[in-house]
Formats: sequence, C-alpha cells, structure tokens
Amino acid sequence: MNSSFAPDTAAVLPAVRTGAHFFSWLFHPLLVGLYMALYLIYIDPEYFIGINVLGKTQVLFIYIINSIFFPLLSVLLCKALGFVQSVYLKTQKERIILYAISMIFFFWTFYVFKNKPGIPVIMAQMSLGIFLAVIIDFVANIFFKISMHATGAGGLMGLFTVLLYTSSGFVNIPLAIAIFIAGLICTSRLLVSDHRMGDIVFGLIAGFLSQWMASGFLG
Repeated sequence: MNSSFAPDTAAVLPAVRTGAHFFSWLFHPLLVGLYMALYLIYIDPEYFIGINVLGKTQVLFIYIINSIFFPLLSVLLCKALGFVQSVYLKTQKERIILYAISMIFFFWTFYVFKNKPGIPVIMAQMSLGIFLAVIIDFVANIFFKISMHATGAGGLMGLFTVLLYTSSGFVNIPLAIAIFIAGLICTSRLLVSDHRMGDIVFGLIAGFLSQWMASGFLG
C-alpha cells in the first residue's frame, strides 16, 4: 500500500484533541442549559407566543443569573478560597461542594419560573429537569465520577424528546441535532478526560430521565 495515502497520525491526533477540547467548552454543562432556554424562548413557535421582546429577555436574564452566573461565581470563589485546586473539578471530592451549591441555584431557578406569573410552564419544567439531574449526579458522585457533560447532553436529548410528544411545533430536526450534539459531547469527553464509558453512559441516562421526570411532575 502506498504510504502517501496513510493518515498522518502525529498530525491527526492533536487536531482531534483540539476539536474535542473545543466541543467540551462549547457544550459545557452550564451552557447546554442556556442553549435549551434560548431554543424555548426564541425558536420554539409555541410557548412564548404573545410575549414581547422585553418579557423574553427578562426570562432569559433570570435563567442566566441563577443557573450560570451564580454557579460559575461559586466555582471561582471555591478556587480562590482553596476549597478546590482547579476550576475543572477533576476529582470526585472537589465536586461535592459544587454539586451542593448548584442544587440551590437550580432549584431557585425552577421556583422562580414556577411561581412568576406569565412564564410558560415549559421553563419551570426544563429547570426542574436540570435540578433533578444535579441531584442524581450528586448521589452518583459518591460512587464514581459521573460525567457532567454527558448529563447535560442527556438532558438536551431528553428535553427535545419530551417536546416531540408534547409540543405542536416541528421538533424532529432539533431532536436530530440534539442527538448529534450529544454524540460530539460524549466522544469529546472520552478523548480528553479521564471518564470511563460507564461514567458517560450513566450521565446520559441521568440527564435524559430527569427531563422526563420533570415532564411527569409538571406536564
């Protein structure tokens, strides 16, 4: 076989790893929730009909402050105070306090969306799913280092699967995109993290089922 047609492993592997790191950042668990919120607020044709731009922006702002800014700030404070050695939270022990803190903020997001007049129920449902996923990850973290990225990916698939059965909008293409993104996320974590396949699979299941459980509670 002509060696000129063989792939250059030394050149390919660094490029693959760079891509895996990029997708890991692009689809960080906190950002996956944001993408879900953006879809529901601005793209789905059903839930925010009749709500003006200011109202939509307020809902998005509530989500960003409670479910992204405060959890991220908590990680940075824990790093500054020496409670964790790295913002990447590479060990199960480092993740315990951050799971506990995140549960508070995610529950607060759900509570606000559930009780604030004029906000579609789907926002509370999505937020409850994320809160339940964090609880599952917190318990699982006692026994093994479940993948938070995979949990986010599972939640993404879970939300769009729920919408497939509950929304009047055309969700087939968004669901297919969500499955593709989940594949990218999980493959990336296998390439550039110390997660085993079981950590990834359990994370996917946890995120997926959490959205379905939330749908059962509030649907």
